[in-house]
Amino acid sequence: MTLIRLAGGRLCDPASGYSSGVSQDLYIQDGRIVALNAVDTATRLQATADQTIDCTGCVVMAGGIDLHTHIGGGKVTLARMLMPDSMPCDFLPSTRTAGDAYLRMGYTVAVEPAMLACNARQAHAEMADTPHLDTAAYVLLGNDRVLLELIASDSPQSLINDYVAFVVTATQAIGVKVVNAGGIDAFKFNVRKMDVDTVHPQYGVTPATVIRRLTRAVYEIGLPHPLHVHCSNLGVPGNIRSTLATIAAADGLPIHITHAQFHSYEGGDGKRFASGAAQLAEAVRQNSNVTIDVGQIMFGQTVTISGDTMHQYANIKLGRPRKSALVDIECEAGCGAVPFRYRNRQFVHSLQWAIGLELFLMIGDPARVFLTTDHPNGGPFTAYPHLIRLLMDRSFRETAISEIHPDASAASQLTGIDRQYSLDEIAIMTRSSPAKILGLHDQGTLAAGSVADIVVYQENENRETMFKTPLYVIRRGEVLDRTSLEDNTMNTSPAAKVTHTVRPLFDPKSVTQFAAMHAKHASFSFHNLVITDDELASHVGSRPVIHPCRTKV
Repeated sequence: MTLIRLAGGRLCDPASGYSSGVSQDLYIQDGRIVALNAVDTATRLQATADQTIDCTGCVVMAGGIDLHTHIGGGKVTLARMLMPDSMPCDFLPSTRTAGDAYLRMGYTVAVEPAMLACNARQAHAEMADTPHLDTAAYVLLGNDRVLLELIASDSPQSLINDYVAFVVTATQAIGVKVVNAGGIDAFKFNVRKMDVDTVHPQYGVTPATVIRRLTRAVYEIGLPHPLHVHCSNLGVPGNIRSTLATIAAADGLPIHITHAQFHSYEGGDGKRFASGAAQLAEAVRQNSNVTIDVGQIMFGQTVTISGDTMHQYANIKLGRPRKSALVDIECEAGCGAVPFRYRNRQFVHSLQWAIGLELFLMIGDPARVFLTTDHPNGGPFTAYPHLIRLLMDRSFRETAISEIHPDASAASQLTGIDRQYSLDEIAIMTRSSPAKILGLHDQGTLAAGSVADIVVYQENENRETMFKTPLYVIRRGEVLDRTSLEDNTMNTSPAAKVTHTVRPLFDPKSVTQFAAMHAKHASFSFHNLVITDDELASHVGSRPVIHPCRTKV
């Protein structure tokens, strides 16, 4: 039972009462943070510590949590096959490279945001092959024909709740995501544009109805994470109206708008492309049920991978290099991979970059806006340290603004925003709040009894350097120093490999009905969706950690 002392660091975890301005020792034992529950405890522990790490001049945070990053599943594999000439690269890393890169930045949890139910085994297997990280996934619903038929027939909410709960449990998911609600399926009926109030040609339902029923289902079965929503009209000028209508469709229940930058555009109908960030920021301020992640774009080459086949099809002509792959999968969803190159001297790309930063800086509560690039769609997750510097250093941001297309900087409110994020706000946005919204109560925090996922950053005015090269990363109590991090000699225990999941309740009798509906469309048995704990541990290679669902109010 080795006792480790982190001495003299500035603990940065406002949610647990630690301000970055106060230095305090932290103790670790058996992979957990030790409670200081008596006056003499600190003195006694200091005297008996087996290892002391000098953290003077350092900032100590919990391990980072990325709640939206495409690191597992068929779409990632499809993109790798599409772009073999670009490998290796930051935007399509191998599983090993992805795990190493996350750990080098101090991240210890990553969530795959678009797992198909029929592809859940492969997605979990790929995530289990990604070292050093705890992982989790949101299962895709809202374009699968079983759910659309249930909604079209005006089934009782309790039956829809049972279906959602069964799929979440069967696939070892932690939450539910909907992509272009109803639109992916409508694309198969030759629909090329679908707004929130557009009626599906086959099922007679609208995206708003799908959002409303799914939001309620996720809430009523008690999932900690709200419905994770990829809105209609991704990337389309004027889509801010669709985004606001999507928020309204939630009827005040918790809803999370993902990669919101791509859904915050004004323009269209003959008007020039413009920013809608201020409107979304105001909607977040007025609606306490809404959270977002940004999906910041970063200039350079990447590949866009999305279940939104409708809009990936529309984007083929914009692809650089000019190649693409579109796939329909078991009548559950679609998948599209289109390479893309963001250029800082191109007006639209420059304004997209500015819109993302506007969202970060206009939304005052860092607990309701989360740091993402929608890896790899907006850019690689390895750009997070650079993005953090843009948020924390106004002068650096102003220099970056001067390098984008001049019309974009003139059209943006970004130049007039003085705000700079503090270390405490970065800790909230990348640690405690993602943990809270995912239901990971003992991670993303330095509180006593929590998992000892800890990162020690050397204080540096250049925040990009600081967050890119931590001095130490402690993974479940195992200390990794900068040398091992930089030399790729990290060797965290395979026993630490964890899949975070939830187990909402459902009526087993309803599964027979779902199986019969599924059989009309699918090429495999509905019961094959089920991944047991034993299968996850023995064949996939990851241990399930089951988190409690919310109790009904």
